[in-house]
Amino acid sequence: MSYVASIHIYPVKSLDGIAVSQATILASGALEGDRSFAICDAAGELVNTKHNSGVRFLRLSFDIKKRIAGLKIQGTEQEIFFHVDRERPGIESWLSNYFGFPVKLIENLLTGFPHNTAAPGPSIISTETIAEVASWFPRVCVNEMRHRLRANIEIGDVPAFWEDQLFSQSDEIVRFKIGTVIFEAIHPGQPCILSTRKYGAKAGEPNFKNILTAKQKEIMPDLVKKGHLNHFSRLIVNTRLAPQAAEKILHIGDEVHILSVSNSLLNTISD
Repeated sequence: MSYVASIHIYPVKSLDGIAVSQATILASGALEGDRSFAICDAAGELVNTKHNSGVRFLRLSFDIKKRIAGLKIQGTEQEIFFHVDRERPGIESWLSNYFGFPVKLIENLLTGFPHNTAAPGPSIISTETIAEVASWFPRVCVNEMRHRLRANIEIGDVPAFWEDQLFSQSDEIVRFKIGTVIFEAIHPGQPCILSTRKYGAKAGEPNFKNILTAKQKEIMPDLVKKGHLNHFSRLIVNTRLAPQAAEKILHIGDEVHILSVSNSLLNTISD
């Protein structure tokens, strides 16, 4: 029986995540506390791995209840702790010094800062998919690959690439249920899988992209033909939820059931 094997939330967009045993769904469909903070520059643009390589070498710890963030530079021992409310100027000063330009730490408790505003629900992947893809690269362990993909919910007791069945024709939606919550799978997400943290892209995995492309053609030819995977950075599933899901709680161990394939029922889903 497929079930929720783990839940991760990422308090600060583009930085490290934390494992939790349960997560509450917001009215927006996002998980409470997930990407609720983001770093932005003076122009209001988000600072992330796609535009600033320095993000890759920031390590974050986060105490959700106490709202205390710990920051350090990868490879160093010193970790500085800040209360994200009372010491916001201090954390912004530390980050500005690190990046070399002024930044702000902004917060959105209602929606967070999702990658896809049309599909702000939890992102989904199977644990075996993470393990399989990690096995292709001798220098990348499962936890490192998990960190690169940044999915919120991992599904256990299913084979690698189980999540592919959540993709249907372009005009159809796959509905599935986790616990008591109904989801709509939208399309494969596009995390920054090619970014590196422990290794430089050239020195660590010079053939990373080539290996992904070759594996894509070998393992998923049918999915490639459907146009769902134009490259292997599309591994996770983006989702959205009906408003009725607000305040419901997802737990580790919740069973997962695929319900139907149809036109979107987002506005008519009931409990």
